[in-house]
Amino acid sequence: IEERINNEKSFDLVSPRDLGRALRLDDAQGRYIEFAKQTFPKGQTLEGLKVVIDCANGAAYKVAPTVLQELGAEVVPLGVTPDGININKGCGSTYTELMTDCIVASGADVGVALDGDADRLLIADENGELVDGDLIIGVIAASWKKENRLTGKTVVATVMSNSALEDYLRDEGLTLQRVQVGDRYVVQRMRSGNCNLGGEQSGHIVLSDYSTTGDGLMAALQVLHIIQASGKPASQVCRPFEPRPQLLENVKLNIGDPLKADAVKQVIAESERRLLGKGRLLIRKSGTEPLVRIMAEGEDRTLIASVVNEIVSEIERVV
Repeated sequence: IEERINNEKSFDLVSPRDLGRALRLDDAQGRYIEFAKQTFPKGQTLEGLKVVIDCANGAAYKVAPTVLQELGAEVVPLGVTPDGININKGCGSTYTELMTDCIVASGADVGVALDGDADRLLIADENGELVDGDLIIGVIAASWKKENRLTGKTVVATVMSNSALEDYLRDEGLTLQRVQVGDRYVVQRMRSGNCNLGGEQSGHIVLSDYSTTGDGLMAALQVLHIIQASGKPASQVCRPFEPRPQLLENVKLNIGDPLKADAVKQVIAESERRLLGKGRLLIRKSGTEPLVRIMAEGEDRTLIASVVNEIVSEIERVV
């Protein structure tokens, strides 16, 4: 389209009769609130649960606290005063300190932090300890398995997800399928494999029984129900496994592809040899920024730090 406009090329326009119509939906918030509540188990409530909800001054600033309140929770709302420019600023899932400090100060049972467009969430337990997307996936997967709700006994996640999640799911009799980073790849695999649960470590959780994309509030409702039904504190429910240490570093690029340099290839090969049987290494170019992302995972923190530092140093030398 831009090329046609810039070159003053003509367009084949549709007739007025074939144009679509735009309709204004004035009760969208109310419809979403009712739909979200319908994803919560019938006959169950959140009564007695004190929940901190940080809406990041974004899309869910009104609907998320309302849904939780109407389900019976005692709600401590944060990030609910959007002014058009303060979205994600010092709040939400990109700045979880606001939520975790509030949990401890208010004596809340659990906290939920959404991002600005509310498709991603992170949770924190009553001690303010964070629960990432991998742990959230593990909690929901095990619960849905018990309820015979998990289709195909399979969960979809990305290459970034912690290997401890894979081990945990295997112990539960479930399979983890990995795809490249990006929630759209998660959704694609879920569709092709007829799976109804997938997500990313970053907190994009896709529950395809309810939505075709990530929805932070709906994922939060599943976890809150599981906590409430268990009768246990969030710290006992939301940490079904202990993630292995991961170290992630980004290296800025100027031009070219340093991963094609022989010297970098040699360092990577040596790093993989050092990690063999002890961990894993993931190196990829960012699809959205001029960066190379390096992630090492393993039980030995000293080893993975050494591996990452050597690769970073060699890439920086080349670029």
